[in-house]
Formats: sequence, C-alpha cells, structure tokens
Amino acid sequence: MENKNKPLSPHLQVYRWHISSLLSITHRIVGIINFFGIIFISSILIFNFQFFQIISQSFFGKFIIISLCWSFSFQIVNEIRHLFWDMGYGFDLKVSQITGIIAIVGSFILTILFYLIGRNVF
Repeated sequence: MENKNKPLSPHLQVYRWHISSLLSITHRIVGIINFFGIIFISSILIFNFQFFQIISQSFFGKFIIISLCWSFSFQIVNEIRHLFWDMGYGFDLKVSQITGIIAIVGSFILTILFYLIGRNVF
C-alpha cells in the first residue's frame, strides 16, 4: 500500500542546507570552473599574449581574473580540509562547521593577498 501523501526524501522545501553540503557542491562546481579556466588562460597565453593584456585591462577581465583566483584559492583551502579528513581528523560536526567557515574566509583572504601581491603592494 503506497501512501500518496508521502513527500519525496529529501524534499527540497523541507531540507535545511548545511555548510558541509554547500561547500561540497561549491567544491565540485569550482573544480569544473578551474578546469576550463586553466585551459582558457593557457590557450590565450600561448597563442595570443597581447589579447590577454587587452582583456586584463578591462573591468570584465579583472573580474574574471579575480574570480578565477578565488576559485583556485577555495579549491586549495578546501582540499587541505579534505586532506585532514582523509587522515581521520575533523569529522565532528562542530569541527566540520568551523573548518568550513575557515575554508570560506581563508579563500577570500588568499584572494585578497594574491591581488595585493599582483598589484606590487607587498
């Protein structure tokens, strides 16, 4: 006997997002973006360096470069988090939430540092 009023599991309107699930989805999306981003940047640098210089001077180009810098930073910091998980540390719910927040904040800090280093501030 099937209950027709039974909701699907997990139902999208009932499911509560957690930081670990959000970071997992973001990690996968960022990995795909990094894959295509590195191919795009490499091909532009190999075939037409002057085109890269023109793009990097525009607002849109700067936005893309900073976005890719954040995506690489996020991937690196989150991979370090996964490395600790592979060693058996950080599975506690509270520690997982704290390291998730550290991964988000750390990726933005790394992006800002890379931007400042690129602008020769340091």
